[in-house]
Amino acid sequence: MQTNQSRASLPKDKPLGCYAQSLEELERIKAAGLRPKMLLHACCAPCLTRGLDLLSGVFCVTVFFYNPNLAPQDEYDKRLENVRVLVAAWNAEYGTDISLVLPEYVPQEFLSQTNGLEAEPENGARCSVCYALRLEETARYAKQNGFDCFSTTLTTGSRKPAAVINPIGAELGRRLGVPFFETDLKKADGYKKSLVLSEKYGLYRQHYCGCAFSSK
Repeated sequence: MQTNQSRASLPKDKPLGCYAQSLEELERIKAAGLRPKMLLHACCAPCLTRGLDLLSGVFCVTVFFYNPNLAPQDEYDKRLENVRVLVAAWNAEYGTDISLVLPEYVPQEFLSQTNGLEAEPENGARCSVCYALRLEETARYAKQNGFDCFSTTLTTGSRKPAAVINPIGAELGRRLGVPFFETDLKKADGYKKSLVLSEKYGLYRQHYCGCAFSSK
């Protein structure tokens, strides 16, 4: 059960720090003996390896697999199955109690939000809308279910700019009243570590971001 002490230690009206402060924040929380509840949005299993590696020893992590952008259905199913495999393996190896939340997969949620942006280049306006869609649903669930903060594994990807993703998460956190923990999980060789961990756990590594437009 989450303690009042851990809840009170987390700021409610601002993110928990940019990446330059994130490692210090992690050490502060660890030194205080806190285990804040974090809802961690996962885009895929390879990116989640780095998120769990850095965060699961400090936070009580629940993984939130909300990705209506994924297409086709087979791709969604494959990525979800690999997230299940990773969470189970991580819990078995490290004695953690990480759980997995699966909102309904409704591709139309993504398609309606990105209507008219189909021709945008990678990391263009369509991607920012996609980040916001997924992070807003994560923040809403975190707020409604008593989590102390939320974050995302999106910043693990070599082509996913933390400078774009973190401000979106921070603004949503302020608006919805739940702190966003900013990261740049590709830093400190994080991306390379995700490659090693993916191989260790035999995870499927996709060759495109996830939406039908990026696959082209």
